[in-house]
Amino acid sequence: QVQLAESGGGSVQSGGSLKLSCQISGNSGYIDGIYSMAWFRQAPEKGREGVVAVDTDGTKIYADSVKGRFTISHDSAKNIVYLEMNGLRPEDTAMYYCAADKPGYYDRHHLDLERYTYWGQGTLVTVSS
Repeated sequence: QVQLAESGGGSVQSGGSLKLSCQISGNSGYIDGIYSMAWFRQAPEKGREGVVAVDTDGTKIYADSVKGRFTISHDSAKNIVYLEMNGLRPEDTAMYYCAADKPGYYDRHHLDLERYTYWGQGTLVTVSS
């Protein structure tokens, strides 16, 4: 169906930057059915939370906690979604997951994890103070 592979995580100091990538692969029919791609994160002992999402029409939705610091972009030709993170804070430390939706779930909120069917394995971001 659809496979997602994240990369780009690492350890940085507070105020630093990282750029995550999510490579999309799989059956073209399923990929064509994707309307939204999103990044979620999960800190230790916390639930998974939506960070940012992007639709195929370019609409972007950001969580308040990352507005002005994080930027999502989508290279449709390469089937890659990027998450550029600037001004990182210790509270941004988490495993970051890429997610994609499919038909039948478009009515869910963009940062609702129930909207998304396809998930990557995650990439770890650690921010030290």
